[in-house]
Amino acid sequence: MNGSGYKRVLLKMSGEAMMGKRSFGVDPDMVGAIAAEIKEALELGVQIGVVIGGGNIFRGVEVSAKGMDRTTGDYMGMLATMINSLALQSALEKLGVATRVQSAIEIKEVAEAYIQRRAVRHLEKGRVVIFGGGTGNPYFTTDTAAALRALEIKADVLMKATKVDGIYDRDPVVSKDAVFFERISFTDVLTKNLRVMDATAVSLCRENNLTVLVFNLLQKGNIKRAISGERVGTIVGG
Repeated sequence: MNGSGYKRVLLKMSGEAMMGKRSFGVDPDMVGAIAAEIKEALELGVQIGVVIGGGNIFRGVEVSAKGMDRTTGDYMGMLATMINSLALQSALEKLGVATRVQSAIEIKEVAEAYIQRRAVRHLEKGRVVIFGGGTGNPYFTTDTAAALRALEIKADVLMKATKVDGIYDRDPVVSKDAVFFERISFTDVLTKNLRVMDATAVSLCRENNLTVLVFNLLQKGNIKRAISGERVGTIVGG
């Protein structure tokens, strides 16, 4: 059993995590590696839900800035998250991990409709539940969807996987002297405009006392380390 005290976690990944070293789309090797890490974490006895973005395939906000209707663009982005969700499901099932995809928009041929009680029952039976389709509504990001699902399934922590080691006061890729935060409050995240998650997601977590852990997905074994309670990344709130 893990030493963190976590019984149930919600793992949020960006769509870009699915690209690996590609500039677009889904890299099967990268998805397979992520699936293997999720399996290792699952073996610690923790229940795992997953939300994946769709930015590797489509970004509604960017195309709306170029003239496309924002609502249409966001629905296209929701479909992109479904592609990623199905890719991860396939990779997990190849490893023998029981998985369910639940969608906030109805696509009954490939995924269950999202039902909170059914999702919790799947988790209790040891299945990984992947939540696709965002919140099912335009104008909300997958960060907000992750916060919402984490609260609905009563997750102990929202684990946000990124490409850096945690939260810094500036972009560490651009600024070599960027300061790392081991722990930070939700209020500071908002007032310092750190853009870890969008403001709606941060406010939702703050108002409901949901701890967020921001960590580096690209470092092999970090998902298991985070769930095990090792000091990884930045804790927000808590």
